[in-house]
Amino acid sequence: MAAAAAYGGGGLGLLGGSLYGLLRAQASLARRTIGPRQPNPPDSSDVYGPGLSGSPINLAVLGDSAACGYGMQDPDQTPGALLAAGLAQQAQRPVRVAVHAAVGAESKHLDAQIDRALEAVPDVAVIVIGTNDVTHASWPSEAVRLLEAAVRRLRDNGCEVVVGTCPDLGTVRPIASPLRQIARALSRRLAAGQTIAVVEAGGRSVSLGALLGPEFDREPGRYFGPDQFHPSATGYESMVGALLPSVAAAIGLAPESEEEPETFRGEGVLPVAYAAAEAADSAGTEVSGTEVGGRERGARGRWVALRHRRRRAIPEVERVGDAEG
Repeated sequence: MAAAAAYGGGGLGLLGGSLYGLLRAQASLARRTIGPRQPNPPDSSDVYGPGLSGSPINLAVLGDSAACGYGMQDPDQTPGALLAAGLAQQAQRPVRVAVHAAVGAESKHLDAQIDRALEAVPDVAVIVIGTNDVTHASWPSEAVRLLEAAVRRLRDNGCEVVVGTCPDLGTVRPIASPLRQIARALSRRLAAGQTIAVVEAGGRSVSLGALLGPEFDREPGRYFGPDQFHPSATGYESMVGALLPSVAAAIGLAPESEEEPETFRGEGVLPVAYAAAEAADSAGTEVSGTEVGGRERGARGRWVALRHRRRRAIPEVERVGDAEG
């Protein structure tokens, strides 16, 4: 992040040598504070929703360590299992989840993950990506371009797509100021760019913000895991709680009351660039394409619907195989 700021990779301009040295020192200290490295999380790929009839909904989970549940030892606490259990309850159908996300993944790794995901012909894919693009100082424009290509590829194959945008790294406590302010600026800027790209490619985005909401900032000991960087089990449940309503809506399971934006809840129809900026500042905001007067675009670009969908409690995780056993 220090290098990105110093050389303009995040559009923040050139820094003086002394400030760059300070940022490098802070980055080094943060690395020593975060950790130690934990084993890769267990694979939650399975069929969920015992006792439910109908053909399974195929769900693919793609992205980075937050998508695969880094830090968890119980597969039932990982995002894949939580998403599948919640979706099965809402759809009243079994859900078959395949997790292709990987620890350390950047946007450039999505194409290989999609290669594997498409073998199962997914109905809907959830992507959480961006943190490593920031910490590894990837060019934001390239990360956004790669994400847009990934979403288009999935949509071209008939798969609905929900993307959790880059979290606000300014909430990570081991990162000190002024590096924290730079981390916040870089991650929010990437999140806004991701939102625009995802909508243009036919998907819908959900802003993860402070890895979902001010509770992460107020109670880091509860919502962050032992490494102080990745979510705890409670944190992952909060993240999935914000993603799940949008996943359900993507496959036609949204309640009738949520079909139209509700202005009293801060929802509405906006040009995509305006919605992207607002979503980056408000965790849990969904942005998806819409039409105004039968047209997708206005004078200021693509029309989108901005929503704050109501969360539902995540049910107990149950696998079909467990019930059969």
